[in-house]
Amino acid sequence: MQGFRTELENPLVQKDIIELERKIRLFREGKIHEEKFRSLRLARGVYGQRQPGVQMVRIKLPYGRLTIQQLYRIADVSDEFATGNLHITTRQDIQIHFVSLERTPELWAELEKDSVTIREACGNTVRNVTGSPMAGVDPNELFDVTPYAHAFFEYFLRNPICQDMGRKFKIAFSSSESDTAYAFMHDLGFVPKVKYENGEEIRGFKVMLGGGLGSQPHIAEEVTDFMHEDLLIPFAESVIRVFDRYGERAKRNKARLKYLIQDIGKEAFLELAEKERLALKNKVYKINRPSDELTLPVAVFPAPEIKDPLKFEQWLRTNIFPQKQEGYVSVGIKVQNGDIKTPVARKFAEIVHEAAADDIRLTNTQGILLRFVKEENLPYLFEKLNALGLATPGFESLADITSCPGTDTCNLGISNSTGITRELERVITEEYPDMIYNRDITIKISGCINACGQHAMSAIGFHGSSMKIGKLVAPALQVLLGGGPTGDGHGVASEKIIKVPSKRGPQVLRTLLEDYLSNATEGELFNQYYNRQGKIYFYDLLHPLASAENVTPEDFIDWEHTEPYKPAIGIGECASVMIDLVATLLYEAEERIQWSAEAFETGEYADSIYHAYTGFINSAKALLVSEGIKTNTQAGIVRDFDLHFIDTGKFALTSGFHDLVYQLNQQEPTREFAEYYLQQSQLFNQQLTEYRAMQLSEG
Repeated sequence: MQGFRTELENPLVQKDIIELERKIRLFREGKIHEEKFRSLRLARGVYGQRQPGVQMVRIKLPYGRLTIQQLYRIADVSDEFATGNLHITTRQDIQIHFVSLERTPELWAELEKDSVTIREACGNTVRNVTGSPMAGVDPNELFDVTPYAHAFFEYFLRNPICQDMGRKFKIAFSSSESDTAYAFMHDLGFVPKVKYENGEEIRGFKVMLGGGLGSQPHIAEEVTDFMHEDLLIPFAESVIRVFDRYGERAKRNKARLKYLIQDIGKEAFLELAEKERLALKNKVYKINRPSDELTLPVAVFPAPEIKDPLKFEQWLRTNIFPQKQEGYVSVGIKVQNGDIKTPVARKFAEIVHEAAADDIRLTNTQGILLRFVKEENLPYLFEKLNALGLATPGFESLADITSCPGTDTCNLGISNSTGITRELERVITEEYPDMIYNRDITIKISGCINACGQHAMSAIGFHGSSMKIGKLVAPALQVLLGGGPTGDGHGVASEKIIKVPSKRGPQVLRTLLEDYLSNATEGELFNQYYNRQGKIYFYDLLHPLASAENVTPEDFIDWEHTEPYKPAIGIGECASVMIDLVATLLYEAEERIQWSAEAFETGEYADSIYHAYTGFINSAKALLVSEGIKTNTQAGIVRDFDLHFIDTGKFALTSGFHDLVYQLNQQEPTREFAEYYLQQSQLFNQQLTEYRAMQLSEG
């Protein structure tokens, strides 16, 4: 592989891309440990697929916003490097698939020509900051949360404190108490609030902490009902620093923030966060509220003849949303499975240019929201969208099902999620056509238990599974009921009811809808009905569909497959040689120390200190690993190094390792302390490298 070169205005971005290309070469040459390369690759948005030898690339779009030009750019990149399909995710990203690993640096460079990044879209980082698609136009909002979501994106991108945490970290901003960004299921969730002091408006947020989905959903806990806007980023930084230090790293399924909070308690966690304040780069952080106004469409197009009047009326009822700006509406675009082909995307971009603001928002339901459409242009817009297949009524209704790619491309998928989605949507539109007006009942589907399709927070949820029937294994769906947001940052996780063969999913839906429509009282919402009847009622209702007594050959074939089901997971990349993990850790420590020195030279003293801290940790971990001592947290590394090396006299320091390292949060991030701390990290790494050389010579 030849060295890659690129010309970009931002030197940080250019350095990132060239570094990715260099690390790919070192990995191919067997000079970087497989797990370490995987960590780096994921933090650059490059994710292994179920199919060996190709990658999924996740494109990070903060709060789902993209411009017309960015959409053109992403479409061009997908055509050049992938398959010409754009997949919208529940985190308001776009994913493209079947990308060659060697071409990812070039792909990244092309995206950055229009300020689109893949940095930290995957991996143990702060993932895409999500937000309500209606933010800025929502008639119910107290103020626009868009600048706050954007400030979080900018502040934590490339921030040393969150480059290699134990697990991913998710943040969301809702525009109002309706909580359409699902603050209740995030590590940090924010809902806008306003106070008035002496007649002056004071902005702030309700803060939710420690939510998450996955195999064990946990609803976020309230930190405060009002945190001043200037304290948001410092608080978030404190939280992330604590998570980085104390979060689990060995047991992946116990490594999310929610488990740390469950383990030590919310109050103890917040006390640790408070102790970080002294070391923060910013004790307060004033978020800029841009005053730039969008260029709004002014042209009025002649109303065309509506070719399908019924569909148009349905579309007006289900896909159009009033804005707080008089005369304008937002328009929801239902995108089945979140997939849109690049030729359609380009024609769609032309329509946006004509009839909406240059402010496209992808939604956390895998759809698209157009903003600032003039009401009188709706007939024109409908006909244009309908010609592209983008005017399907029922946006974010029962008939608009959220689903992850599942076994189509994902390594972790157990059974198909996309085919069952299409079938359930067909059942709803053909057999229950009036349910396109129902926005109360949500259906969300994941291909496995990990909840990328958010099945654990829906009124009706399914996740992929398998079940043994006799001597054979059938693809299955775990049915969950009763979840969703309850408003103002709170919510309810769905409850597991029963597992059924996948091919019986449509009958599960029919049974649930028939029961609800027949027995619910007037005005009773689905989750209210579920809570009234109870879990056992629904288990009994669906139990006949789980029975193996009436099994058919069709039950052993997954959706849109022709061959019998075989439980399998995809194959990831593997290194061709064994690599010295201790040497890799020492190399990484030296790399972090070098980054610390570079940050110091540019006056980024807080960043320099944190890089030096990571150098301490990686150096100590290398020596612990060399003696077979397992580690699972950074705090554990500090404790175990004292226990096994300092207390035993194997390694000499003028103080305990704990006292040396934890000066990190006991000092202001001044130039003097940054210089001292960097020197200590360099010295410690040098001593450990010499100690390791002695180990090897004696071995």
